Amino acid sequence: MFTKKTVKDLNVKGKRVLVRVDYNVPLTSGGKIEDDYRITQSLPTLQYLLDKGAAIILCSHLGRPEGKVVPSMSLLPVAKRLHELLKLPVEFANDCVGPETLEKAQALKPGQILLLENVRFHPEEEANDKKFAKELAALADVFVQDAFGVVHHGAVSVSGLPKLLPSAAGLLLAKEVDTITKVMREPERPMVAVVGGAKIADKIDILKKFIEMADMVAIGGAMANTFLKATGVDVAKSLVDDGELQIAKDIMAQAQSEAKERDFVFFLPRDGVVAQKADKNTPTRIVDWGALAVADIEHYPKRVPASASKVAANEKILDIGPFSGAFIAGSLQLAGTVIWNGTMGMAEVAGTQGPVGPYAHGTELIMEGMLGDFGHKPFSVVGGGDTVAYVQSRGLTDSFNHVSTGGGASLELMAGRKLPGITALEDK
Repeated sequence: MFTKKTVKDLNVKGKRVLVRVDYNVPLTSGGKIEDDYRITQSLPTLQYLLDKGAAIILCSHLGRPEGKVVPSMSLLPVAKRLHELLKLPVEFANDCVGPETLEKAQALKPGQILLLENVRFHPEEEANDKKFAKELAALADVFVQDAFGVVHHGAVSVSGLPKLLPSAAGLLLAKEVDTITKVMREPERPMVAVVGGAKIADKIDILKKFIEMADMVAIGGAMANTFLKATGVDVAKSLVDDGELQIAKDIMAQAQSEAKERDFVFFLPRDGVVAQKADKNTPTRIVDWGALAVADIEHYPKRVPASASKVAANEKILDIGPFSGAFIAGSLQLAGTVIWNGTMGMAEVAGTQGPVGPYAHGTELIMEGMLGDFGHKPFSVVGGGDTVAYVQSRGLTDSFNHVSTGGGASLELMAGRKLPGITALEDK
């Protein structure tokens, strides 16, 4: 149960409430919002505050401007989208601090909304500057943290403002923490964790945690290449972090030890989709490097052509293969809970026909297995920027039990770490 105060514990009538939201949304070169999921997920908190008679000041970042004003990272398009979603006027401040912004904030009446310009246009934000924190705090009477995607960072608008204003969590933040905490503490068994992405180093803690508590851990994405190379598979030109080979070996040793103690499966891809270039027009083929290891199994071809079991010197692995995808998807049909973080390949590469690209078929199989397309639908939690983006691109966000708005934050919460943006809030 969420132990911090939420907006429901506050009296906000007639008060100016500064809400830290996560409006770090993808924009086209023309400034059009490609995906408004993070905006729509903030609406319940905003609507609650409006209904209770508050004036709302919204604070967010967008992109990585590194403390400089970058016009292409302005939040102005978000103000326009909020106006469309709320069907209310949304005023925009050209800066997040300063005399003009303060004047606009002080003039707000209950039921009105002001969106501040990108807080990361100021280097003081990520430097946790105390003077900058006081300038932001001067805009409001109360602070509400609803940006789950940034609560694992230390910054003025994350952990600084709760020290200066009465603070509470928004409805989205409370929902994220409650859902993720519960699924890690009390998962319906069997529990399967599907982990993709590029770097093992980004997910060491959560991989170790999953090995300790899950019934199966399945690896995909570019990080699988590093694991495979650590086992002796020649991955040729595939993306690999050679500095992580020992980490991969250590994680596999932990998995092997766990499997000796209980019924546990650690699955690495047995086959993959390879090509010379990662684009939609380059020919692909399937390589089955697991074939020789299982050539004595009944019904498996006794003779496997060498070319079918090796990645050529000029090729790279860009997706898990059909056997691996089917094996993982089949395992999900036996699961009570599935946590998925990271696509299985370069799913973002567009296809020549339809929405599914040439390196997204493994990701599609995983998604179909989670959604019950093969008969059984486990409780599903989806996280990670690339994973969520793919689910959103397929229009299937509402088909999962929980799609997290936080990538790194959700991983750190699952791993049991304390998150600065939550720790700083007032207890109930």
